[in-house]
Amino acid sequence: MCGICGFNWNDEQLVRRMADTLVHRGPDQEGVYCTDQVSLAHRRLSIIDLSENGRQPMFNEDGTVSVVFNGEIYNFLELRKELAGKGHHFASRSDTEVILHAYEEWGTDFIHRLRGMFAFALHDQTRHRLLLARDRIGIKPLYYYHAGPKFIFASEVKAILEDQTVDRRINYQALYDYLGFEFVPAPETMFADIYKVPAGHLLILEKDTLRVESYWDLSFNNQECPKNFDEAVEKMREHLDFAVQSHLISDVPLGVFLSGGLDSSCIVALMRKHISGSLKTFTIGYEDRSFSELDYADIVARHCQTDHHVLMLDTLRPEYVEQTLYHLDEPMTDLSTVPLYLLCRQAKKHVTVCLSGEGADESFAGYDRFKASRLNRWFSVLPSLIRRDLIGPVVALLPDQPQKKGAINTLKRFVEGANLPADGYHLRWQYFLNRSLEERLFQKGFQQRIDRDPFKLIRDYARRCDAGDDTLNREIYLDMRFMMTDSVLMKVDRMSMASSLEIRVPLLDHVLVEYMASLPGDWKLRKMTTKYIFRAALAGLLPEKVVYRGKQGYSLPVKHLLRGELKDYMVALLKDSPVIRENMNESAVDALINEHLTMKHNHNHILWALINVAIWHHRFFS
Repeated sequence: MCGICGFNWNDEQLVRRMADTLVHRGPDQEGVYCTDQVSLAHRRLSIIDLSENGRQPMFNEDGTVSVVFNGEIYNFLELRKELAGKGHHFASRSDTEVILHAYEEWGTDFIHRLRGMFAFALHDQTRHRLLLARDRIGIKPLYYYHAGPKFIFASEVKAILEDQTVDRRINYQALYDYLGFEFVPAPETMFADIYKVPAGHLLILEKDTLRVESYWDLSFNNQECPKNFDEAVEKMREHLDFAVQSHLISDVPLGVFLSGGLDSSCIVALMRKHISGSLKTFTIGYEDRSFSELDYADIVARHCQTDHHVLMLDTLRPEYVEQTLYHLDEPMTDLSTVPLYLLCRQAKKHVTVCLSGEGADESFAGYDRFKASRLNRWFSVLPSLIRRDLIGPVVALLPDQPQKKGAINTLKRFVEGANLPADGYHLRWQYFLNRSLEERLFQKGFQQRIDRDPFKLIRDYARRCDAGDDTLNREIYLDMRFMMTDSVLMKVDRMSMASSLEIRVPLLDHVLVEYMASLPGDWKLRKMTTKYIFRAALAGLLPEKVVYRGKQGYSLPVKHLLRGELKDYMVALLKDSPVIRENMNESAVDALINEHLTMKHNHNHILWALINVAIWHHRFFS
């Protein structure tokens, strides 16, 4: 795993400064290349071919094509053999060099042959072409700035900001979208005029003309779906095993995150099939058992005979939040961000690579929001006046309960989401604004800067989906293509790279993802059983109490912390922050705080979102 950056003019001093901001992504080596066409820099975390031969930027034989690369190509040995057979000569054992020769052999179509996670910039001197690419799923990040003739790219926004001519301005539409969804949807960022390269896209700058092209999308219109459920289960087992095995290639020690949930437990069990020696597993625990999965993690660790490491978290220090915001570059309020950051720091003491189970909840339909959407088919039969004007206000009066979920908390969240517009699909239950709250919270000036159509982006994505009338598969598409990349995967990349730790996500192998998309939605969510076919595929591999348990997750108990040890920190931040004062109504913020502290309502989502905005703004604008 690495950090890359560059631009389309010659300035070695600037590109080195940019690379310095990415040193956490690659502490092992640094490389810089500058010509009158391009400046490229690379920070390397050595994983495969630890020698100097793996240094980047890397070049083809005559030096006319160069590349800086971040990620892993898991089928590089097969590609290398095929390219060598066509006469290409290799100077290293690195997967990076395969990209160079594949481009020479197949042009831009070579991107379809890569199986892995990647973000890279390739410069073709002869064609005056700069080619940027991001992997199909969006596991690895890539950002760019383009104004007039100036084009800059980097693995993280902070590197782009090293160019002092790039104005730091807030993207107010992104701020609005973030407060609802708790992340900034692509291609926007919270910085005006700085963009994400979307997942599954190429960006080509050729003779000062920039174009962005999609080379992959998730399709559900696959005619190769197995004929029956049992056959599909067997095929899924094959895909799972191959995906995990292919992700084990490494010249450095590797381990695995084990939360105790189904996804990470699956990976641990499959790794044990292919690793006979010591296998290190890492997990997080809390004193509040409703936020902890330690018992299940211990069951799996003993079942698979791993060298198990537990990190207990009892508190959340403000400096941890501030450190994560620096590495995220923009607010993203997944409540597991800080725990993951601390877990990565712990794991880095033992290994350089960790496998993790991200992506299964999206691809296999594991979130509660999929169940909420199905339950809503019955709830929506009630007249709107009863749902919105009677049940909604009555349920809202129920006090928040201290546990993470529970019957009352679940009911409150279900009714809140169900009463949002239906064009939000199942993501209504992952959206934390509503029209009434907006009117109270947002100042008029802020409202005039933005388009207050919360689900416009979701409608745009939904129109691209080819799932037909299969509602569950359409919802999976929205999770995979709209939400996951800029929330879950951004969190995983940034928190791991902050500790110079590579995280691999085998359950997002694109061939496995495409196979899952070929299956009917009812095989993934059977009545109210999530991940139905996934559980069937794991039968016999893991203990039954693990295979058939519900989802819990390892997010921090933030709602309690905001009522306790972080209360004064929250109040001071929201009172003193200029971005909050200039855009939010002070009385509304005070009311949210008071209602949360008195347990009248759980406002931890919107309060945590505002806290993160305040910290981010102070770090990047003050």
